[in-house]
Amino acid sequence: MISMSYQQRAKSCPSIAGKKLLNLMDSKKTNLALSADVTTADELLQIAELVGPEICLLKTHIDIINNYTPELTRQLVNLAAQLEFMIFEDRKFADIGNTVKLQYEGGVYKIVEWADFTNAHSLPGPGIIEGLAVAGRKHHRGIFMLAEMSSTGNLLDKDYVEATLNMAQQFPDFVAGFITQHALTSDTHWINLTPGIKFEKGIDALGQQYNTPETAILENGTDIIIVGRGIIEAKNPVAEAKLYRHRAWDAYCKRIG
Repeated sequence: MISMSYQQRAKSCPSIAGKKLLNLMDSKKTNLALSADVTTADELLQIAELVGPEICLLKTHIDIINNYTPELTRQLVNLAAQLEFMIFEDRKFADIGNTVKLQYEGGVYKIVEWADFTNAHSLPGPGIIEGLAVAGRKHHRGIFMLAEMSSTGNLLDKDYVEATLNMAQQFPDFVAGFITQHALTSDTHWINLTPGIKFEKGIDALGQQYNTPETAILENGTDIIIVGRGIIEAKNPVAEAKLYRHRAWDAYCKRIG
């Protein structure tokens, strides 16, 4: 269990984007990420503006936006600067190095130009990180490797998790951390993000398993909680975000003593 503060950990973080995120979490006093799974540009901008003051990270799925234009990502970048959060495009790359490089820097979305972070599966091998790094390093971006998922029946077993960690260790300046249910190592520079967070444990109709902020941060040793529907579908998303922020930050403060 890592008991150092985010600010202390930032000093030894070789990832430029990871260092920035750890320092932001410390200065803003939030370890809450919002999963903004909405389908229109207006909804995405609205929820980002409403909840932006409470979060360290906005997680997007840009390819589900029905009316996407490049103006949307320009406005998101402006909001991120104004409200002090970073942007994580949850792309989950899963192809050979040359293909993911083209997907990352080109196409319609040009993800590398506006997203501080993206993520990738380790299944294709280290070439996927190498391909993303060719584009990402030029923009001081970072990636999170998918180590564990919160859906029932997923195939990411212990061997897969260990292989993912070993692969990430080859690229510490570009891999900022992991999407995971548990901290994978005591190395302090990795940032561990946990999706599937609600105030009560449970499971939804499509197999999504939920844990509480305290379970993720205190028991499982992760750093950032990712909350989606628990905030977006609330009657008062801002008030709900404040509650998640408070509980997650309080759990972190208890962990570091």
